[in-house]
Amino acid sequence: MPPALPATINIREPRWDQSTFQGRAKHFFTVTDPRNLLLSGAALEEARRVVEDYRAGTVPPGLTEDQLWRAKYIYDSAFHPDTGEKMLLIGRMSAQVPMNMTITGCMLTFYRTTPAVLFWQWVNQSFNAIVNYTNRSGDAPITPSQLGTAYVSATTGAVVTALGLKSLTKHLPAIISRYVPFAAVAAANCINIPLMRQRELKLGIPITDENGNRLGESTAAAQKAIFQVVVSRIGMAAPAMAIPPVIMNALEKRAFLKRYPYLNAPLQVGLVGLCLVFATPLCCALFPQKSSMHVSRLEPQVRARIREKDPSVEVVYFNKGL
Repeated sequence: MPPALPATINIREPRWDQSTFQGRAKHFFTVTDPRNLLLSGAALEEARRVVEDYRAGTVPPGLTEDQLWRAKYIYDSAFHPDTGEKMLLIGRMSAQVPMNMTITGCMLTFYRTTPAVLFWQWVNQSFNAIVNYTNRSGDAPITPSQLGTAYVSATTGAVVTALGLKSLTKHLPAIISRYVPFAAVAAANCINIPLMRQRELKLGIPITDENGNRLGESTAAAQKAIFQVVVSRIGMAAPAMAIPPVIMNALEKRAFLKRYPYLNAPLQVGLVGLCLVFATPLCCALFPQKSSMHVSRLEPQVRARIREKDPSVEVVYFNKGL
């Protein structure tokens, strides 16, 4: 009979070393695995039970270390790290590749007419709003009015950028016009994410010491977290929106696509999906999920409270969100 699993494995942290890019990449390849979307509610609840029991010091008989880590990653893929709530299905990171490959593929295919630009930018920003809300940092709720303001502002920003660039590129080569959706997405991310997480910018996000003891909330940490997420999201979109246009521009000049024009959209979606399979986890891995900040860079009042509570704390940690 195999020995019982020790209760000392730290499953509050990822399985791989998060101080290295390689370790973070392995972690996010697991977290963003689209197969997690196919798991039943019962499988998710079983994973939650295993994780919560183990954290409480109860080790189920026969549980192996691989099974424990598998349960931990199933749990992480479906439940919010701060609130513990089950996340919306299409807002989970495991939905990023299938959802984004469809939306981005269509944005890159149907970019020539104004109604098509309006529709697909609206669809994209609606999806982004769900993702940003689902993966917000901290446990503070966002009000419906804040949610609505962020959604309308980001959608307007994306549409204005797309239509403005579309009119400017009318007389430029076709390949330039194909990059208009990427510029619109980049601009919208810079609007959508800060607005969707505006409560964090006003009230701060939870900060802890290295042992996970909560020290308070910080707006400086929120600013750093949101900046890192914006960079990651733009990086995530870049390969999927930069590489397929070059390939499709070349293919459209050949007889094959002229003979079978209905293959344009499926080819575009497939190319985008291929890029996103790698770009999504690799760009999520650009920054540690458990980000850190020196106490000296926090707001004066937060810094003073930490010095009063525990003068030995030099670095604080926070969940940057996704």
